[in-house]
Amino acid sequence: MSLARDQWDLVIDARRPEELEKVRTELSSLGAAVSALLGDVSDAMHRGALVAATEAFGSLNLLVNNASILGPSPLPALESYGIDELRDVFEVNVLAPLALIQLALPLLRKSQGTVVSLSSDAAVEAYEGWGGYGSSKAALDHLHRVLAEEIGDLRFYSFDPGDMRTDMHQAAFPGEDISDRPEPEAVVPVLRALLDSRAASGRYRASELGE
Repeated sequence: MSLARDQWDLVIDARRPEELEKVRTELSSLGAAVSALLGDVSDAMHRGALVAATEAFGSLNLLVNNASILGPSPLPALESYGIDELRDVFEVNVLAPLALIQLALPLLRKSQGTVVSLSSDAAVEAYEGWGGYGSSKAALDHLHRVLAEEIGDLRFYSFDPGDMRTDMHQAAFPGEDISDRPEPEAVVPVLRALLDSRAASGRYRASELGE
C-alpha cells in the first residue's frame, strides 16, 4: 500500500486468487499500475512470468522476496523432521528467491536496484522446533551476504520484521492466542525508511531500526 500511494508500478503475486484480486483492487484504487499474477514462486514458469511482467513496465527498482512456508505444524524436532518436507521448505524459502534474483538481475542492474528478503529471528537464534524454517532463513541470509559481496552495485537487505500476526505465525503456535502480535502493516514505515535511506547491504531488524 505504501508503494502504491507513491504511484509505483507494481507486479504482485499470490497462490490464492481471492486474496490476490482483493489486494490488486486495493492497490489500483490508489492509482498504481498493478500487474497481478496467480502462482507459486517455486514454479520456474511463474518466476519467468513475474520477470516478463516487470519488463513490460520497463524497469525494476525493488524486488521483495516475501513468499515463505513454515513447514509442518505443529513444528517438529529436527530428529523427526521429514526430509521431503524440509526439502519443500528450502525450495520455497531459499532456492526460489535466489532463482528469482538471478532472473531479475539484468533489470536490477540497469536501475541499480534493491533486493529485500524477509528473514526471521529464527535465522540467528536456536529455538526448539524451528530448525527447518530457521535454517532456511539462515541460508537465505547468507545468500544475501554473498550476493552483496559479488554484486557491489546493488543493495541486498535481509529484513527481520519480528513476530507478526500472520497465518504463518498462527500455524507455528496452533491453538494459541497471538492477538498481542502487531499486524504486518506496523513495520512498513520502518522498512520504507530503510529503503529510502539506501543504506549499505546487510541484515536489519525492524525492532532496532525503529529505536
